[in-house]
Amino acid sequence: MSNKREFLHGLYAITDSALLADGRLLPYCGAALKGGVKVLQYRDKSTDTARRYNEAQALHNLCKTYNARLIINDDVNLAAQLNADLHLGQDDGSLLDARQQLGPDAIIGATCHAQLALAEQAVAQGADYIAFGRFYNSQTKPGSVFASSALLKQAQTLHCPIVAIGGITLENGGALIEQGATMLAVIHGLFAADTAAEVEQRARAFHALFTV
Repeated sequence: MSNKREFLHGLYAITDSALLADGRLLPYCGAALKGGVKVLQYRDKSTDTARRYNEAQALHNLCKTYNARLIINDDVNLAAQLNADLHLGQDDGSLLDARQQLGPDAIIGATCHAQLALAEQAVAQGADYIAFGRFYNSQTKPGSVFASSALLKQAQTLHCPIVAIGGITLENGGALIEQGATMLAVIHGLFAADTAAEVEQRARAFHALFTV
């Protein structure tokens, strides 16, 4: 198993069931991986268990092809079935229980909203990364509380990879990296594209922000 930290840097791609409907899920995610994505989160809030399993399994195989990691959003059982990684929201189960179920090699991340205290708790419970947001207006979670750049700086003391999420684009992402974000989690800024080729181009452009 590769060192988990080597994956926790750069663009963090998150799927969206509406954006990636009508056959776009696999080609668009494949394009993102080809563009350099090392962490892909499968996020689907539907109750169609069979479809979710099949899609996640296909994405997991795709990630293996590109030496990337598949993170399952808020479903520890699906992550365990696929031997995949996991992201937990604040109301989606215990980090400690998830670690026990998935084992030490799994990447497990935690939503910390705009609160340093939640991040401190997550790190104490063994989270591999912490996620703050939203930083800008978000189409996915339009009503959530804004996080500040000061929070990114404060979180440096936790010595844990930091994911920034919420309305991130190629135009505003660079500032978050400068303020301490290790990864930029992007949905619409990556996948709201007309073609898979455009997704790949955007992925490469996001990665370029980390090398400036």
